[in-house]
Amino acid sequence: MSAIVLNEKMEKASELALPESFSGINPHNLYLYVKSVQAAQRANTAIAKGRSDVSGGGKKPWAQKGGGRARAGSRRSPVFVGGGKAFGPQNNRNYDLKVNKKQKKLALNFALNEHAQNGSLFIVDSISVESGKTKDAAAMFKALNQRDTLFVKSLLDEKTFLAFENLHQTYVIEENELNAYLAANYRSIVIEKAVWETLTGEAK
Repeated sequence: MSAIVLNEKMEKASELALPESFSGINPHNLYLYVKSVQAAQRANTAIAKGRSDVSGGGKKPWAQKGGGRARAGSRRSPVFVGGGKAFGPQNNRNYDLKVNKKQKKLALNFALNEHAQNGSLFIVDSISVESGKTKDAAAMFKALNQRDTLFVKSLLDEKTFLAFENLHQTYVIEENELNAYLAANYRSIVIEKAVWETLTGEAK
């Protein structure tokens, strides 16, 4: 598989082969990482009142014997309307899922390899909008002819950030923010050459 190398006009200039380590990766690594990210995003607000949380129940509803009914000690019992919920959800549940560093790396490499197979992985010398204008960032995005794009810079400057901020089809991040979840969430990726060299271990 190969990544597409772009020139300053965001036009195809050449291709760059991906390292062998990017192929043959089990897609389950990406599944586990995406699952862990989505689990960490859960609001964890579901909660139900138990029998100790609802009001009432000070008096025994009826006599223990002689009524022909099952014995009952409190209206707060789950069997009564308005009583507490038995085994209801609580907001102290931990949804975090552990994914080790090796799996994270494999997940990212798999996502990038998938983009390369689809012809949606691009490498460019620099991603910069010196004017800070959204129209210039939009022109850069339009030249790619993609539905949405993730831009990855080594260091994100303020003007480039402001230029892309209002483009809903794009998202610009720094190198240390890149992960498999973001890579899989966008239909194309543009990566600065310096960042790519770091990802593939070719940085000097």
